[in-house]
Amino acid sequence: MFHLAEETPEDWWEVEALLDLCFAPGREALSSYRLRDGVAPVGPLCLTLRDEAGILAAAIRFWPVQIGPDAALLLGPVAVHPTRQGEGLGAFLIHESLARARALGWARVMLVGDAPYYGRFGFQKLQYVTMPPPTNPDRVLGFDLSMHGWRGVAGQVTKALPTTGAPDQAS
Repeated sequence: MFHLAEETPEDWWEVEALLDLCFAPGREALSSYRLRDGVAPVGPLCLTLRDEAGILAAAIRFWPVQIGPDAALLLGPVAVHPTRQGEGLGAFLIHESLARARALGWARVMLVGDAPYYGRFGFQKLQYVTMPPPTNPDRVLGFDLSMHGWRGVAGQVTKALPTTGAPDQAS
């Protein structure tokens, strides 16, 4: 039995420790982290999953970004404690958070990750969207939260504008 909850400020250090455990040293040097600097995460989509003893088993975060005039969600990081990997917790968090993002009215979500893993959730390579270097363009993936959410969206991914935080609707 697991307890799903929105991440709170009290969870922050524990989630950071989980991320440090799951990812290589220097993870914060990645281009996706530069897009997060000084930008608040999308709180209702940042989730924690704890076991019956209250131990953090997995977490997922989302951040607003811009591609030209278009707002998008940047998924990541998502992490599952090594002792809990293979139990479907990461998949559960991805499915749950995408459903919540759709319900909140977001049109699109992107990430930098492995196409074979994220493809099973419906993510596909974004042909006309580029991340700041150094990012392998084959790892820039997107998912439509609304019909044709990525249609016509192209350009460089940048930090969210100060007024971004509310979703934009796909036309």
